Amino acid sequence: MAFIQANIYSNVLEMEVNIEVILPQKTEKVIGESTQQAASDVPVLYLLHGMGGNQSVWSRRTSIERYVTQYQMAVIIPSTDLGWYTNTTYDMNYWDFIAEELPEICHELFPQLTTKREKTFAAGLSMGGYGALKLGLKKPEAFAAVASLSGAVAIGGNMDALLNVRKAAFWEGIFGPLDQVEGSENDPLYLVDALVSSKKEAPRFYLACGEEDFLYLANQEVVSKMKENNLPVTFEHGPGNHTWEFWDQWIQRALEWFHEEQR
Repeated sequence: MAFIQANIYSNVLEMEVNIEVILPQKTEKVIGESTQQAASDVPVLYLLHGMGGNQSVWSRRTSIERYVTQYQMAVIIPSTDLGWYTNTTYDMNYWDFIAEELPEICHELFPQLTTKREKTFAAGLSMGGYGALKLGLKKPEAFAAVASLSGAVAIGGNMDALLNVRKAAFWEGIFGPLDQVEGSENDPLYLVDALVSSKKEAPRFYLACGEEDFLYLANQEVVSKMKENNLPVTFEHGPGNHTWEFWDQWIQRALEWFHEEQR
């Protein structure tokens, strides 16, 4: 596998953005990782960080490069600051960047990446879990499956959990007036209804959360809503909190699940 650190310019954000890229590479005599990988149509995973993280955090806190080797999957890990994968009220359009511009840039720079929906995936933790879920719900035509680990889906009617993390002024800068978030395009529960009403083919959804996590009940609520609407969702949980010990373990399970869904 090749590990690439790149600096790209985003026309949407009007700023430089750092990304890390893991690409399958034909290798010989690499202990435990020698591969003969096709040079085109490579499956791709957009892997999103949480609050306080950046493009480096997945490679620093987990062995993500080693984990994806057996699946010969490319991984794109962008830095999105504290933008919540949302077009913010302070005129930073992180949603447009992550959902539209980033894939275009990556296909330009790395033409071996697949353009097929059935081989394109998204995943993330906490804030990134929210972002991955949002990609699946709002861009179902682009993703075969998405995975949310300890997703910060407590948006809308469950803002109290997030107000314990940051003050109201922060969230208002992202989403606007807090009393208007519920039922908006930034509310996962609303997005479930919108996807169902659109009649578009839904990607498959995978949610995992630790049973001691402060977001566990919110994840249960979203999963219940998805099941009520017959969306293809898998929910797995076990002992664990909002920690890298949990995410390091469960990203491996998510990758396995992606592979199972791809077959």
